[in-house]
Amino acid sequence: MTESLQTALTRLRLSGLAASLDVRLQEAAGHHLDHAEFLELVLQDELLVRNERLIGRRTKAAGFRELRTLDQFDFTFNSSIKRKQVFDLAAGRFIREARDVLLIGPPGTGKSHLAQALAYQAIKNGSTVLYRSIFDVVRDFLHDEALSQQDKLMDRYLRPDLLIIDDMGMKQLPKRSGEYLFEIIMRRYQVRSTMMTSNRPLEDWGKLIGDVPAATAILDRFLHNAEVIAITGRSYRLNRGGTEAGLATAAPQDDQPKPQAGPAPGQRRGRRSTADGGVVSPPEDTGPVTALSSDVGVQATER
Repeated sequence: MTESLQTALTRLRLSGLAASLDVRLQEAAGHHLDHAEFLELVLQDELLVRNERLIGRRTKAAGFRELRTLDQFDFTFNSSIKRKQVFDLAAGRFIREARDVLLIGPPGTGKSHLAQALAYQAIKNGSTVLYRSIFDVVRDFLHDEALSQQDKLMDRYLRPDLLIIDDMGMKQLPKRSGEYLFEIIMRRYQVRSTMMTSNRPLEDWGKLIGDVPAATAILDRFLHNAEVIAITGRSYRLNRGGTEAGLATAAPQDDQPKPQAGPAPGQRRGRRSTADGGVVSPPEDTGPVTALSSDVGVQATER
């Protein structure tokens, strides 16, 4: 490659093409490629590099707690998780149709892993994603500095093709949380897709939010056209001696934390302190979701 050609490619910001051009020139000479075939190859190289960079930027912007993929998930551990249902979601049709997804079940059964893995696959399929735990949502909207920037903050939650709200049910939410959560769900309803995870039955959401009417309105819209993945069974973390090795089977053994003893049979786990000095009692395990309470009046069944 000549210096003038290198300069031209740099000015045009064709770094992917520039990186592979020497190899493609040799390939063209060795295989007697015509001009159109050669041009197609080098343009594909550039598009591939640009797509990889776009995925990287969108993955960073999504704010995942940790990057998870579906090929790391151990479907053999818990037979209640239907592989076909998960991979149908991974195809992304629910995002194109602006449908919602709820993953519900006991702690440690892989809900967060699946949610983040499906979201990462959505990014690779061309969608934009925002991942937030319910604690992030509360902090975002109830922080003093956020009060003067409500419109900008709400736009951040409304813009992505897929919004993940993780960890619903870990603890009771502060006052007014239901108002903001309801506005997010209401304004995304049938416009953009939302995915939520919860370890508490739906009939408990009124108590968690501290506002039964708001919880009823949230679930009425969210479950109207939602895919529900109801998970039962054991906790990966407790079964694997306090680690999440069962979730990421592809992770090297050396990267796993040392096993920690779980609670003795029949013994209740103690409360734990939060980062802000509060105390949270461990959530109770739940079984599969079968129906909402009469307050909500909508049935949610596993599809």
